Parts: sequence; structure tokens; C-alpha cells
Amino acid sequence: MKPQRILSLALGLFLLAGLLGGAQAAWRSESKEAMTAREALKRFRQADSKLERFFREAYGYAIFPVVGKGGFIIGGGFGGNGRVYERGRLVGTADVTLVSVGPQIGGQKFSELIFFQDKAAMDRFKKGQLDLSAQVSAVMAKEGASADANYQDGVAIFTLPLAGAMAEVSVAGQFFKFKPLK
Repeated sequence: MKPQRILSLALGLFLLAGLLGGAQAAWRSESKEAMTAREALKRFRQADSKLERFFREAYGYAIFPVVGKGGFIIGGGFGGNGRVYERGRLVGTADVTLVSVGPQIGGQKFSELIFFQDKAAMDRFKKGQLDLSAQVSAVMAKEGASADANYQDGVAIFTLPLAGAMAEVSVAGQFFKFKPLK
């Protein structure tokens, strides 16, 4: 494992435990306020009808209904209850951990949808070898925004704001943990 990844993971765990406290448990809760994967997918489709191209052509996708992040200089976040689909079939669940360093302040919640262009990209995700960095940018889902969106290194990422605001000029990374269905 690369030293940068070990440092990022350690920093992420520290941030999640210290800065975010009990937020992880709140985001994982199945309360009336918790958004399901099905509801999140419906919201993405309503926000941008041109996303259907990705649903038709992608090998698979992962949907994270609620991802929360916050920070002040150093930031972190977590999104649990992700659902992973391969060729239209549910194959597992996933969690995402976010880590960022640089000028930032605030907190926000959003939904995230990641499309995998081919089996190779999907396999990297399932093996925990897909870490998204600042070089892979997300497109905010709104009508027509996905028309010009393309895959970068086999993945295309879309976000949909839910609540909050955050100002940041930071270097960030996302790390995923896939759990296959039993």
C-alpha cells in the first residue's frame, strides 16, 4: 500500500472519529428522514433526463443516497448504505470515506452516483482499488448537465446537493469499501 494512501486513510479515520463524532451513525440510520437508494436514483433521473444514456451504456453503477462532509482546514465525510449494481442487478453494498486538506469551511449533504464504463472499472471498485482524487471531477446533476459529461479513467461521477454549504479549495480523495451480497 502506498504511503500517501496509508496517511490519507489514517487521517480520514481520525477525522471521522474526531471531527464528525456521531454523524456516521446518524447517516446510517434508517429513520423516516433517511433517503433510500431508490429515492436517490429517482431524484437523479428527475434532475437530469440525459443521465439515461449512462444507465443504458454503463457496465454498472454505485449510488450513495446520503453523503455528508464537513471541515475547517481539514475535512472528512462519510456515506454509507450505498448500493452497487452490475448489469442492472444488485451485487453488493458500499461505503465511501472522504478526506480533504486545504482552505475549507462548512458542511453539506449530497447524493452521489458513480457509473462504471466497463468491467475493468467495476472490478477496480469492487476490489477496493478505485480511489477517486482531485483529478476525477464530479458533475452536479441538473437538466442537461450530463450531456457533455464523459468517463474519466472508466468512471463518471454525478452529485445532487441535499443540504448545507461548503466553501473549499482543497485536495480531496474518496475511498470505497465494497461488500458483496452473500
